Amino acid sequence: MGFSLALLFAIAFDVSARTKPARHKSHTESERSEEIESATRLQIFLDRANFSPGAITGRYNEFTLKALSLYRESRGEPSPSPSKKPNAVPDMNGIDLKSVDPVFMDYTVTDADLQNIGPVPESVAAQAKLKFLPYRDAAEAIAEKFHCDAAFFKKLNHAKTFKPGDQVKVPNVEPFDLAAVKDIEPGSEMNTDAANDLPDDAATPKEDQNQPGATASPITTSINIDTKTNMLSVFDADKLVAAYPVSIGSAQTASPIGDWKVKGIAKLPRFRYDKAMLKYGKRSGDFHMLPPGPNSPVGVMWIALNKKGIGLHGTNEPDTIGHAASHGCVRLANWDVVRLAQKIKAGVPVGIQ
Repeated sequence: MGFSLALLFAIAFDVSARTKPARHKSHTESERSEEIESATRLQIFLDRANFSPGAITGRYNEFTLKALSLYRESRGEPSPSPSKKPNAVPDMNGIDLKSVDPVFMDYTVTDADLQNIGPVPESVAAQAKLKFLPYRDAAEAIAEKFHCDAAFFKKLNHAKTFKPGDQVKVPNVEPFDLAAVKDIEPGSEMNTDAANDLPDDAATPKEDQNQPGATASPITTSINIDTKTNMLSVFDADKLVAAYPVSIGSAQTASPIGDWKVKGIAKLPRFRYDKAMLKYGKRSGDFHMLPPGPNSPVGVMWIALNKKGIGLHGTNEPDTIGHAASHGCVRLANWDVVRLAQKIKAGVPVGIQ
């Protein structure tokens, strides 16, 4: 009898020991899920307000806090004090987070989502032989469509492949539509063989030149790029109206500090890939002409400055914005550069500081 009681107590103790951590783990996962939803809600709010946190990650990361600070500045509010703890919950007083409902929505994969998917070779020479640089897979295409960090999208959706009719969970943002880029009418659109191959004195597009008898519309928009914070701010008559995270040049190929102007805008540009130019800032005869597409190194839009070879442009790696240096240009996520391009035209001043 003593042996039986001892065995029962041992079993009871073992079951208790194994079930308590499970309950604790479940509680922790629930808290983590709530934190992810809360952070995503703020990121979506900022994205909708045109104060982009970059790729949505479900975390209170540095660009979410920078975007929040600039959003408050645009409203004449004091910037929140920076937290010393990474991913700390910021002060969200006065932010209408209830306007973001639901945070995540179910999206049904369509045939159109899979139209711009295909193999992308690693070598630049092989890429130059293609007519288009597509998304590599459906996950990459859908993540970009909903401004989402690729790793975060994969965590939200456990499937490895997607087909038309599948339902996926995505952040509730205004979708980026690659197919619609060709129909966008940005101010000062230009046609060029290679977006980064314009001379310094390239002519301003005709629609923005002063024609005889025509009255030029005043330019009230301006752009400021802060190389210390990696944030691009858009002003309208000195009022801050939008902000986007950017990548800038490295010490070797620095972004040109100074005051510049927008020369024109190219949609779905071709890109002259000259390794010597990218690495050392010196043009060579050894180059490859890369076709357009979302996996082009310059993304889906090029905003040329009056500085040869320098522009504000998209990217094929949105998750690296602000974390990896460019080759002198200013790089944005594709969904952000398209929004920026629709706010500006030739002649808009661009300060890089």
